[in-house]
Amino acid sequence: MILITGATGFLGSELAKQLADKGETVRCTKRETSIIPMLLLPYTQIEWVVADMLNIFALEDALEGITQVYHCAAWVSLRQAEKAPMIRTNVNSTANLVNLCLDRDIKLVHVSSIAAIGQAKPGELINENHHLEIATENDGYAISKLESEMEVWRGIAEGLNAVIVNPSLIIGANAGTTGSGQLFETVRKGLKFYTRGTAGFVDVEDVAKCMIALMESDITEQRYIISAENRNYKDLTAEIAKGFNVPTPAKLAKPWMMELAWRVAAAYAYLTRRSPAIDKIAARSSVQVRDFDNSKIKSAINIQFKPISRSITEICERLAN
Repeated sequence: MILITGATGFLGSELAKQLADKGETVRCTKRETSIIPMLLLPYTQIEWVVADMLNIFALEDALEGITQVYHCAAWVSLRQAEKAPMIRTNVNSTANLVNLCLDRDIKLVHVSSIAAIGQAKPGELINENHHLEIATENDGYAISKLESEMEVWRGIAEGLNAVIVNPSLIIGANAGTTGSGQLFETVRKGLKFYTRGTAGFVDVEDVAKCMIALMESDITEQRYIISAENRNYKDLTAEIAKGFNVPTPAKLAKPWMMELAWRVAAAYAYLTRRSPAIDKIAARSSVQVRDFDNSKIKSAINIQFKPISRSITEICERLAN
C-alpha cells in the first residue's frame, strides 16, 4: 500500500490521481480542516486519514501496512513572522517520516524544490551538484527545503531507501489561480511588464510521472532536478498573453523597479493586513537567470517531458472558461 502526504495540494493530488488510475491502493494524509480536491472526489478507492505530520502516533497509524511513501506535504509561507515556525515544522515533519520509514523499511520519495538548489557559474546550467549557501540565504522556504533534504540524507546514511526530487516551477491546469496559476491570472488581467529573468518550468503531470518511475525503480540515494524547459519570462508571458488573446507585456521591469515594487507591496500589505502582491524573494528571482540541467532524470528514467507550450495552452483554455 502507498502513502502520500500533502495529497490535498497541487502536486500531491495529481500524484494520487495517477496512482489510482494505475489501480494502486493509496492512502492519503490530510489535516482536519483540509478539503479533498475535486480532482480526487471520484476515486473512492483512495483512503483518507487525518494525520498531523508532527504527531508521531498519528503518523505511525497512517503508515500501518505501507511499503512506499511519497512525501509532498510542506508548509509554504512568505511571511517573515512565519519563517522560523515554517522551517521548524517542515524539517521536523520530514525527520519524523524519515525515522518511521527507517524503522519499517519503507521506500521514500521526498519532494524538495529547486529553491534548495544553489547557483551555477554564469553561462552554466544548474545541476544536482549545486547546493544552496544556507549561511547567506534569506528565503525561509528554501532553508526549510534544504534542511529537510539533510534529514533525508541523514536517513540514507542510516540505511533508508530514498530518492529526492527537486521540481522546478510546476504548472498545470488544476492549479487554478493559486500558486503558479497566479502568473497566468496576472497576465490574463493585463500584465504590462516583463523581466529579463529565466527559470525552469515543468508540467505537474510530468513531475508525478517522474516520482512514480523513481519509486518503482531500483534507484536510491539520488537527487534529481525535474524540469522540462528553461524559459525567459519575456517570452513566457508573451505566450501566455497570446493564449488569452490579451496584449503582450511590453515594458521591461528593471531590477531597481522590482526592488521598489516589493517594498511598496510590503507597505501596502502591512496597512491592509493582506499578503503582499509580490515579495522580496519573488521580485529578486524574477530578474535572475536560473537555467537547469535535466539530463540526469532523463537518463535515469527516459522521461519525455510535455512541451511547456502545450501546458500553457491547456492552462489558458481552462482559466478562460
